[in-house]
Amino acid sequence: MIISHFDPAELSTAFGIDMSSVSGFGPGAGWGRVAPGQSSEPHQHDEIEMFVIISGSGEVAVDGKTIPATPGMVARFAPFETHVITNTGDDDLIFFDLYWRDPAEAVATSLAHRRRFDERPVFVFSTPPTPNGDLHLGHLSGPYLGADVFVRFQRLNGADAWHLTGSDDYQSYVLDRAARDGREPAEVAAHFSAEISATLALLDVVPDQFVATDADPTYRAKLQRFFSAVIESEAANIQTAQALFDPTTAEYLYEGGVTGGCPGCGAATTGNICEQCGEPNLCVDLVDSRTSDTGQPPRRAEIARFMLPLHEFRKEVAAHHNLGRVPARLRELAHRVFSHDRLDLPITHPSSWGVPPTEADADGQVIWVWPEMAYGFLHGIEALGGRLGRPWRAEAPERDWKIVHFFGYDNSFYHSVLYPVLYKLAFPDWEPDIDYHVNEFYLLRNEKFSTSRNHAIWGKDAVRDNNVDAMRFHLARTRPEGRRTNFEPAEYNSTLRDTLIDSWQHWLHELGERVRHRYSGAAPDAGIWTPEHAAFLGRLEVHRASITGHLGQDGFSLNQASAELDAMVRDVVRFAAHEHAVAQLDLWKDEARTAVALELAAAKLIAHCATPIMPRFVARLAAALGSPVASWPQTVELVTPGTPIDLAVDFFPANGVLEAPDA
Repeated sequence: MIISHFDPAELSTAFGIDMSSVSGFGPGAGWGRVAPGQSSEPHQHDEIEMFVIISGSGEVAVDGKTIPATPGMVARFAPFETHVITNTGDDDLIFFDLYWRDPAEAVATSLAHRRRFDERPVFVFSTPPTPNGDLHLGHLSGPYLGADVFVRFQRLNGADAWHLTGSDDYQSYVLDRAARDGREPAEVAAHFSAEISATLALLDVVPDQFVATDADPTYRAKLQRFFSAVIESEAANIQTAQALFDPTTAEYLYEGGVTGGCPGCGAATTGNICEQCGEPNLCVDLVDSRTSDTGQPPRRAEIARFMLPLHEFRKEVAAHHNLGRVPARLRELAHRVFSHDRLDLPITHPSSWGVPPTEADADGQVIWVWPEMAYGFLHGIEALGGRLGRPWRAEAPERDWKIVHFFGYDNSFYHSVLYPVLYKLAFPDWEPDIDYHVNEFYLLRNEKFSTSRNHAIWGKDAVRDNNVDAMRFHLARTRPEGRRTNFEPAEYNSTLRDTLIDSWQHWLHELGERVRHRYSGAAPDAGIWTPEHAAFLGRLEVHRASITGHLGQDGFSLNQASAELDAMVRDVVRFAAHEHAVAQLDLWKDEARTAVALELAAAKLIAHCATPIMPRFVARLAAALGSPVASWPQTVELVTPGTPIDLAVDFFPANGVLEAPDA
């Protein structure tokens, strides 16, 4: 018999609480102690783990769900469930911990994992675009298509998921555009906000909530209350520090008003963020800084602004990154940011455009639009709740909210480092559960899309009723996931003609003709199965599982999901070609109808699995097969025998090609 007693002297810090290790109880065991008011760090792992609560009181949070922890309770955590134990009482919470590996359960859980999304509201944000111009394909390929497909997939799997975005009206770039156009900033913001919404709709991206910040009558006052909560935490306060000014006009310079070398990587950059390495700068630390208008060296002077000592929050950011999906690229960026001794970040700037803090000693300044956006996401949730009759409030974010962010890498610092800190200051008791999906820059002829240089293919010039699905599919195949990728009109045209028309549509038309000719236009029942038939059915299931994983919350990749869709079509085309040898021999007619039934099953599976990416194509294909899409397929299913089949449909119009833009 092996006996272990709790011994405080054997405890040491692990996972943010006190833990010990005990031998003899299996692969892993030990005692745990959580002090009053303390919590373990959120974490997940491949082991199965079990807590046996001995004394004290608290709660256990598992993938956003919270249950009381009282003496005598046993909690078992499956592999990859994110869990936290918190002491809510006045005495130490003591528990015994057991953990072990079960490879089969770990693999099965990773394949079928739908952590945190069951019975939780899922708020999926695409970064609010700046309304200083319309959207081009570089914009559309990134956060907006990504968030749209993500939400469509989650809804097919029964999740309460919504796509939220808006227009980031108070950006300094709106003020710049207004000055160039001789218009008021509010007029510019309203005009391009409407243009952006129209362009998104062209690509069948219609967010469930779109907040135009300057037009929302409640936004300013509620933003000011959020900012006041940050200031009242006493972490941020007014400090005097150097800043840059135009030597001729004395204009305060930041963001696009100043250029120089990034103090982190040395690349050419504008103020406040480096698009190359993702690190923030303070403008005064730019190498060889110049004004953007005249190229003159700026003047330095002292100015008082609200400043946030971000360097003090490394531990809080690390804990946040342990809770949700945070790609390695973002965790590495956070490591670089916190490797600096100090980062006193201004969170207000002098400007005539924006929302001022309520504090009188910040007169003439506005809340910097990037910290502002942290509140903007919560405001969007509240606005959506108001329309849906849900009691969601921006000033009281809820623990079970699941938030998912889609954004470009140049916004990574704000989303994954700054915003968690602001939330911790404004809402100390809230642990925001956020997943991050980041894309790199999409290039046009191997150069970055640029609004200012008009080096772009605009959404309204590229997307039309006759090519929506072809464009969505090509952008999904080529969008920049983990690396910069390139858009070429000739490559898009090849995708349309060679892949979607000559491969997908040709196979469907030919299959429809065989069904019409051999089975009077109705789906045949499967007859005799050969080993090749069974193997093909198994391959279809592999394709289904692969696409499911590539569209899921943890492994989301439109590149891989679209590639797998095409691989499935190529697989069925090969299968059909092999079966053609005996297709019309009377001796093998029962085997032949099994092959056709399997092809129709493949077409039905494609109709279901392509739904998030190509909704219009799917609507036509599902109607042609008599198989409406209501949910995500859990297995491969044959088309009901006798179902009328009409695949003589123009799924991808040939006139959806793009003309090459002017060089």
